[in-house]
Amino acid sequence: MPTALVTGATAGIGRAFARRLAAEGHDVVLVARDSERLAELADRLQTRHNVRTEVLAADLADPEQRARVERRVADADNPVDVLINNAGFGTNRPFWELPAEELQQQLDVNVAAVLALTRAAVPGMRERGRGDVLNVSSVAGFFSVSGSTYSATKAYVTALSEGLNTTLHGSGVRVMALCPGFTQTEFHQRAGLEMGKLPRAFWLQADQVVHESLADLRAGKAVSVPGVQYKALVALGRLVPKSLQRAIVTRTVPGRT
Repeated sequence: MPTALVTGATAGIGRAFARRLAAEGHDVVLVARDSERLAELADRLQTRHNVRTEVLAADLADPEQRARVERRVADADNPVDVLINNAGFGTNRPFWELPAEELQQQLDVNVAAVLALTRAAVPGMRERGRGDVLNVSSVAGFFSVSGSTYSATKAYVTALSEGLNTTLHGSGVRVMALCPGFTQTEFHQRAGLEMGKLPRAFWLQADQVVHESLADLRAGKAVSVPGVQYKALVALGRLVPKSLQRAIVTRTVPGRT
């Protein structure tokens, strides 16, 4: 059976990826900070889908714990065929009010972990002539929202993934950035963002995001933007001047950091 490793696997989009890939017959390596939730999910997937499960409790903001996950990804004796870099978090205060430690943690999880785990995965995948890396970015990465370190981290993830997709073309290794919009997960609650005023039409479901993104990955796309509303938003964003983009988003989007 192929093996998939999913970071941030205990909730939201990561949990939906773990369920979907296990249902497709992948053995799964589940990575997150909460060991109890990891064990619960592992038992559920093993019982329901008869796949092998492995748990790695790790905080990807911690260099030593991140290195442990890197070693698992790079293990040639137990190769990872599908890497889902999903772990990430946002914040709810302006840049200048955030502690430097919190900004560094966000950079470590949203950027450094994606870079490190992708780097750990790709050489072995190239040697085997197959493999998929799906890096969860965000629609926010297309828009330079005022003061948003989250948008900045996701712009990096998208650019890295697009570049690797081009470089690895023809190698059998696929790399794609998944750029969802607002999705019904624990993300906004954990960040302390008030989202009650966002119209229902802008919300996506995690299973929908996973379904569309895997279809796009297998079709060879470099970037996946699930949902017609967000496809339209990104297309429109390419036509609207940056100054107008910033003015619109700053006034309308809650939690801009």
